[in-house]
Amino acid sequence: MARTARAAVPALGLGLALALLPVTPASADTPGGTPGGGTPHLDSVEQTLRQVSPGLEGSVWERSAGNRLDASTPGGADWLLQTPGCWGDPACADRPGARRLLEKVKENISQARRSVDISTLAPFPEGGFQDAIVEGLKASAQSGNKLQVRVLVGAAPVYHSTVFPSKYRDELMARLGPAAANVTLNVASMTTSKTAFSWNHSKLLVVDGASVVTGGINSWKGDYLDTTHPVSDVDLALTGPAAGSAGAYLDTLWDWTCRNKSSWASVWFAASGGANCMPTLPRVAQDGTGAPGGTGVPVVAVGGLGVGIRDRDPASGFRPVLPTAPDTKCVVGLHDNTNADRDYDTVNPEESALRSLVASAGSHIEISQQDMNATCPPLPRYDIRLYDALAAKLAAGVKVRIVVSDPANRGTIGSGGYSQIKSLSEISDVLRGRLTNLTGDAGRARSAMCSNLQLATFRSADTPAWADGRPYAQHHKLVSVDGSAFYIGSKNLYPSWLQDFGYVVEDAAAARQLADGLLAPQWRYSQATATYDYERGVCQG
Repeated sequence: MARTARAAVPALGLGLALALLPVTPASADTPGGTPGGGTPHLDSVEQTLRQVSPGLEGSVWERSAGNRLDASTPGGADWLLQTPGCWGDPACADRPGARRLLEKVKENISQARRSVDISTLAPFPEGGFQDAIVEGLKASAQSGNKLQVRVLVGAAPVYHSTVFPSKYRDELMARLGPAAANVTLNVASMTTSKTAFSWNHSKLLVVDGASVVTGGINSWKGDYLDTTHPVSDVDLALTGPAAGSAGAYLDTLWDWTCRNKSSWASVWFAASGGANCMPTLPRVAQDGTGAPGGTGVPVVAVGGLGVGIRDRDPASGFRPVLPTAPDTKCVVGLHDNTNADRDYDTVNPEESALRSLVASAGSHIEISQQDMNATCPPLPRYDIRLYDALAAKLAAGVKVRIVVSDPANRGTIGSGGYSQIKSLSEISDVLRGRLTNLTGDAGRARSAMCSNLQLATFRSADTPAWADGRPYAQHHKLVSVDGSAFYIGSKNLYPSWLQDFGYVVEDAAAARQLADGLLAPQWRYSQATATYDYERGVCQG
């Protein structure tokens, strides 16, 4: 495991301090993304995590080498699991991405020898997602494997009273038929804090601690499969030690769940055959030598504990000077975990990791998200340190592209749909304000944005909507820097205090596949909506 020295954090705050550090631009044409095969982006992220959350290494975050992006053929690109995968087709008649995802879920589970760990957002897996789980478990159990299986969903308060683990347990065991005799099952829904809006939001399939599928995709048939306007989303698949890191993270969530299973306000729990709650699962040892030549892909696995599992990391000496902005707070007196709570930072290292990844960029940044800004109230409007890192990059001439979900997807209360903003101007206004704060000059701020920013809403075809007239919805949680490193996971860039998990990967070949397979077609179709586009001279600010 690589280790780097700690660095002092200046008084202006971690995100902006990191953003102003000199970074050598990465090259996508060399191993690891830089000349000589270095990993400057992962090094930056790891250094930050050692400052902020040293006591959570091995349970919430971990760096590993010797991983392999899990494609169907050596060197293939379908480790990148996109839904629906029908670029350029507004009718979405053929959905190869969705098919590949379901096949991968079934394939991985069918190869289980000891354990299967599933985590998602309520409701429980359904439709084609549930079919893939059942078929995979049957194939493994019918081969004689004795499996320990956990299914964990995060339940927002409205779901906590309507999603029943016992019902899902009974349905799953019935569908397994005779194979159920070889399955020990735990099912739970959990809410760690109703007042702080915190519950599990990670989307994980971990098999034997040896393979993992993770990202933003929820196991909901109505949003992803059985619809004429499917949500566009992305996962990744990998094998190696980083899969074990994901298993350790889920153990951390299940440890809390098992300890609180008698508290009906926090956890609803069900098990097969009177089995005990399982805070850990058996795994197959991973030594990192499975990749060709003993090399492989370096990865930082990083999650967050939201609110309610742990108050702070007592091993952390992190002492930032937290920034302020008058327009982030919407309800007087509501505590702002994102911008004003050092202890929250120490148990949610993914937030610091994402800021650090952005700050490590030397030439260009691509951000693909549902949103950059939260529903306010009740949450703070935006992450000040993230926007400050982006502002510093724009001021330094780094090219920044941001694509978010079409605001036409906004729900009746903001967070009820696949957008939380009414207009792209909400993002550009914040960027302009933080740039003006940074440079002290509104004219320089505008010039930096016009010269270096691309900002658009998502489309996956030339038409402004799906063939059924519904707007394009994007649910990505993706950040890519310098064509060499990227994050894919479940963590949103807007303030949200949930349990989340994802990977920072630094590998030039994989970053190139991501750019070719997702970022390039996304911009091809989304560019028409841009309010800022330095390439075409569009500048609406």
